[in-house]
This record gives sequence, structure tokens and C-alpha cells, in this order.
Amino acid sequence: MLDKLFSKLEDSYEDMVAIRRYLHQHPELSFKEDETAKYIQAFYKKLNIEVKGNVGGNGVVARVYGSKPGKTVALRADFDALPIQDEKDVPYKSLVPGVMHACGHDGHTATLLLLAKALNELKDELEGTYVFIHQHAEEYAPGGAKPMIEDGCLDGVDVIFGTHLWAGEPTGTIQYRTGPIMAAADRFEIEIQGQGGHGAQPHKTKDAIVTASQLVVNIQQIVSRRVNPVESAVVTVASFMAENAFNVIADKAKLVGTVRTFNEEVRTFIEEEIERVIHGTCYATNCSYSYDFVRGYPAVVNHPKETEFLIACAEDVAEVKTIEETEPQMGGEDFAYYLEKVPGTFFFTGAKPLGDAGGYPHHHPKFDIDENAMLIAAKTLGTAAIKIHGNE
Repeated sequence: MLDKLFSKLEDSYEDMVAIRRYLHQHPELSFKEDETAKYIQAFYKKLNIEVKGNVGGNGVVARVYGSKPGKTVALRADFDALPIQDEKDVPYKSLVPGVMHACGHDGHTATLLLLAKALNELKDELEGTYVFIHQHAEEYAPGGAKPMIEDGCLDGVDVIFGTHLWAGEPTGTIQYRTGPIMAAADRFEIEIQGQGGHGAQPHKTKDAIVTASQLVVNIQQIVSRRVNPVESAVVTVASFMAENAFNVIADKAKLVGTVRTFNEEVRTFIEEEIERVIHGTCYATNCSYSYDFVRGYPAVVNHPKETEFLIACAEDVAEVKTIEETEPQMGGEDFAYYLEKVPGTFFFTGAKPLGDAGGYPHHHPKFDIDENAMLIAAKTLGTAAIKIHGNE
């Protein structure tokens, strides 16, 4: 059975590349992926595969039914892009100014579409049900996974698998991890209210910039001195805004940043500690403040049994040369919500391009992938989808 699946996927590889490049040229931002969703639905309708649109927003869910009873396995791909100008010099460069697929979601979508096509062609020989979850808005919290789940995309699902094309690792690499593999991703905003005035008369002001500057330094001590060193955590101030004329002391300053954690207790502790540090710093400078902590995605926590199963499946794919346990990544992923509901695992498929393109990370204006990695991802996911029923 796997030989048949692999043969069909190999025969479809050029179509997979063509779809990926079309999507790369026509990217859409999170929660605005209307045309991409229509494109995905049209693909399934042309093949007479059951498909439902507008799932939790722009989400799309398709189903293929095997001829024999068995488990219901879900496979997920995301399809939103990022607000980044595409700076690559390639024929499939983004045609939308300021928007590009800088994280590989176009490749995820093409991979899942052609895998669904191949499985549909084999449905008379397959067991169980195959659910193809095409998720919108992974890049921007609150994300698309949660509303799709609330709208029933996981109804009846026994297990779920997902992968991320990973441009930092060589093609032919599968990276896995049992337990936490990606971090909870939260956002905070702090606004300092001081009292502005003349730059030559600081004694008559409450300098918001000085207070905010102290705060940036003080916040760094939360991880270094307040969090247990055996726990992983990041607190990053990513934006500092306080624009004024050269001779004016600022009355307001705004800080925006992110917190990344794996442990829920540490997550809550840092949220509370940030406010404690803000309060103390502002008390010392006689400034007031507002503080908003927005919880994003929880940590992605892989299930042990399904992760071990995935490792065994990857060994059946000839193009996979390296299977290795990865360190936890501090990036966030709303695949976490699926794993809170049903057993499953999320893994990385190496997709590092050769040459100069291989030097650019995810979310970079020149980001690209080795498209051969899509075939490896499709074969690995397809193997898991078939073998979960205990057959080959």
C-alpha cells in the first residue's frame, strides 16, 4: 500500500510544486485568506471529495472515506501568509506588495492537497476516515485552530498529525520531540504615563523615556533572577515608542514585547512578575502606567505514543536520511490546541534550500524552501495516516 501511495505522490510532484508556487505568488494575510480558501475548496470539489468551507472562519475541511472501518485520522496544514515584502529574485515571487509566504505555509497546503488526492485514489483499499484540515490564521493570535475546533473540525477524530517545513534543517531530516516542542507565545503592552516638559528643565517633568528605559533593563531580571534556571523562558521587549522633538521630554512611552514559556506555572508567574516590576519602577519615578498581557497560543505538547509511532513511520520513507530529536523551539504554533483535544504529534521536515537561499530563516524577506521537502512531508504524513490502522 505504501508503495502505491509513494508512487502516486511522486507522479504528482510537479503538480505539488505548481500549486505551491501559485500560492506563493498569491499570498493572503491571516483572517483575510478568502481567495486561498476558495482555491482549496475548488481543488477538492474537482475531485469529488467531500469538502466544507467557512469552518471557524476561513478554514476548510475535507474528508476521504476508506472502504473498510477504522480510525479517523486528521492531517493539518495552514495557509496564511505574513506582512513582509518578498525580496527573492525568483519566477514565483509574491505578486502582492508587502505580503509573502515567509514561513512555508504555501508548501504545507500543496503537500496536503496532493496527499489527499493520492489517498482518495486509494480509498477502495484503505481503512477508516481521513480528515484534511486546512487552517487559516496560524500566524496571528487568536489564530484559526481554536475556532475551527469549536466548529467541529475534530469531531470524531482519533489522532492528528502535522508537520512544519523547516528551512533551517537539511532536506531529508525529520525532527521530533516527545512532550513540549514549541512554546506558549504571549504578547504584552506597557504604556508609561509621565509628565512632559522642556528638555532643559528635567526637574519639572516625569521623564517617561527614562522610566521605560529602566523598565526594559529591570524586566530582563525576571528570567535571569526570578525563574528557576532549569525552566526555559524568554521575555523580549520588541518595540520602544516615544517620539518627540529634540528638546522635549516625553510624557508617554510604550513598550511592546513577547513572553515565551513551556510551563504554565512559569507562564503565569512571568505575567504577574512583569506587572510587579512595572509597579515598582513607576513608583520610584512617580509615573503611572497601563499594562496589558495577552495570552496567545499554549505550548505544543506532543503525545509520547504518537511521537514514537511517527518516528517508525519516518523510517519507511527512503528520502529521510536523518531522524533526530530536536531541542524545544521557542516559536509558537496553534497546533497546540489540536493536541489538547486529541492524541497526536507535530514534527519538523527539513527544507533548507541549497546555495544562498539556504541562509535565510523563517519570516525573512528572502525566505524560501527546498520544494523536494514537500514530497518527504507528504510521504511521512501519508505513512502515518495509513499505518495508524495497523496495515501497510
